[in-house]
Amino acid sequence: MTSKSVLNIARPYLVIAFGLMVFSVAWTAFLLPHQISGSGVSGISAIIFYATGIPMGYTYFAINAIFLAIAMRVLGTGFGIKTIYGIALGAAMLSVLQPLIPGQVVGEKFMSAIIGGGLCGVGVGIIFTQGGSAGGTDIIAMIVTRYRNISPGRVILYCDVVIISSSFLVLTHLESAQRIETMVYGFVTMAIQAYTIDAVLSGNRQSLQVFIFSKQYEAIADQITTRIRRGVTVIEGVGWFTKESQKVVITLVRKNEASDLYRIIKGIDDKAFITVANVMGVYGKGFDNITV
Repeated sequence: MTSKSVLNIARPYLVIAFGLMVFSVAWTAFLLPHQISGSGVSGISAIIFYATGIPMGYTYFAINAIFLAIAMRVLGTGFGIKTIYGIALGAAMLSVLQPLIPGQVVGEKFMSAIIGGGLCGVGVGIIFTQGGSAGGTDIIAMIVTRYRNISPGRVILYCDVVIISSSFLVLTHLESAQRIETMVYGFVTMAIQAYTIDAVLSGNRQSLQVFIFSKQYEAIADQITTRIRRGVTVIEGVGWFTKESQKVVITLVRKNEASDLYRIIKGIDDKAFITVANVMGVYGKGFDNITV
């Protein structure tokens, strides 16, 4: 294996690790110090921590272990491997960071809920872009969105209403007013997290329509299909000023693939004329499925 192929294999796992770091910092630095419940299995683990003192990393790993069989069966072994990796590394990061950040980073509780929810959403969104999961309701969201036209953030929103509401019944050592406050801040965190996840995923799924005018159209088309593995259409065109016929290469790529496309074009014909346009949606093989 070449160093490039090793890097391509390792890149998704490195990105998932970064997402997990953001997620873990959000909980240990902003949510746990203010006893904010939050959502998902992490929210359940936080509630158990507030009620019993059991470190969040332990319960996070134990509860998520139950979901692995579902992920392996429904979503395939590839997803299961990344899920095992995500759960194990996430539990380790939570276990390490929780004792290292025992105090409040931000003194204001509402601001901590906003920052914590936003960072959680960013972290989980980054993990989703690589086909991974932090476990828990993330797995449920990935299963539902595979068969239904509903955003992952919305699925998580529905599932987590029950989890956060349960904090009122579980945290019996707190007064009623404190339990209601904890529950309200949990809903604030949940809503911000759901919105942020959708924002991250929408940005990753944006597509571009590219028109390429070049005499080296054959080489460019071949490289697009072999290196980026995107479809290419070549149509006939006429330059009206010169009255000369020419070929026009049309392709559709994800926004995060644009730099690779530009690199291919520049390497073959640095004088090529290119037009790039954002498209609202692309449906078909390699992109999104048509849903009604």
